[in-house]
Amino acid sequence: MPQASPETSHTVKMLAIIEQWEDGSGCHTDNADKYLLLMLFKLGLDIVVFYLSSRRFYTSFLSMCSLSIVLADLVMTFCIATVWFLGTGRSLVSLCFLLATASATYAALPIPIICLGTLDYYLENYWICNQRTFCKVLRTIVFTLLVWMLAVFYSFGSAKTELVELDYETGTNLLVCEVEESTLVNYLTLGLLITVLFAATPFWSRIPQWVKEADRLSELREEQENQRSDLFTSTNCMETKACEQKYLNETVGSRPPLWFSLTLGFATFWVPYLVVTVGCLAFGFGVPAYITINLLWLECTNSLLVGLLFWAKSKTLGPYSHLPENMCLWHIYWHLSKGTQQHQLPAAVFNPSKGEKNTFLSV
Repeated sequence: MPQASPETSHTVKMLAIIEQWEDGSGCHTDNADKYLLLMLFKLGLDIVVFYLSSRRFYTSFLSMCSLSIVLADLVMTFCIATVWFLGTGRSLVSLCFLLATASATYAALPIPIICLGTLDYYLENYWICNQRTFCKVLRTIVFTLLVWMLAVFYSFGSAKTELVELDYETGTNLLVCEVEESTLVNYLTLGLLITVLFAATPFWSRIPQWVKEADRLSELREEQENQRSDLFTSTNCMETKACEQKYLNETVGSRPPLWFSLTLGFATFWVPYLVVTVGCLAFGFGVPAYITINLLWLECTNSLLVGLLFWAKSKTLGPYSHLPENMCLWHIYWHLSKGTQQHQLPAAVFNPSKGEKNTFLSV
């Protein structure tokens, strides 16, 4: 399995152990099956995340990227399974070629994905073509193809597909392959976690109360949405709204500032992922780029970009009504900070498990 290279521990290079044997013992180990299990696990994880996000793949560039990463994982898993089934001698490509090329390709994805994702959201809000489905689909396809073309071209020049044999004095012999680690993702994740922790320090004692209030607001809004489905429940809706305002007035003695309320909305969903990723980095568990670049990272990046977009728009428009689909409840945490008197609470909140689209009532 992948290990950090002693000579290149300060870079993004790692050594993936392809085969291992002991002198004189006749014991020979082929690790192709382990890499196959690793890719099957990643493919399953990405499929689950893709299903839970339940976004239409053409709605944004990052949605299309989600689909493309799942397809790329499927292709890589199939290729590794073919090498494992046929054996190194009969397969068209070696396992080292697959791992080295894939790691270099995936390692090149984060920068263009972040840049083009930001550009896509900018065009979505300011370009006159943003309401036309054909233009939106065409833009997402072009951006996605551009990202993968850049990544593949980068892999041609950086991937080292030759096997290297290492002989140890203990009699252990290894066939290893050089693969890349995405240090950009690791350090971005570390920076996000540190930022969240520093932001939370002044409000540490009040965070549990604010999280409970946000959950309560979400539950009240779901109840109101269920009542709005019946045209004869207007009285109940008014009672629900009055109950919400009474609840806020009774429980919120000191509201969080907007910037921290949105940070809290991001952190309550993504801190577990950030902690696990930073934990692997802190304990020296090297993770190759073809595992690090997954749909959890992509959804976390999407939530970060959407949160920044929402924060910028909410300064002038309050709760922005055309927010791209994502997993964080930004509108709930906006009202946690601002209350319900300036703008009505959202009538529907995106539910990743049901694939519902954000729809909001104007004041």
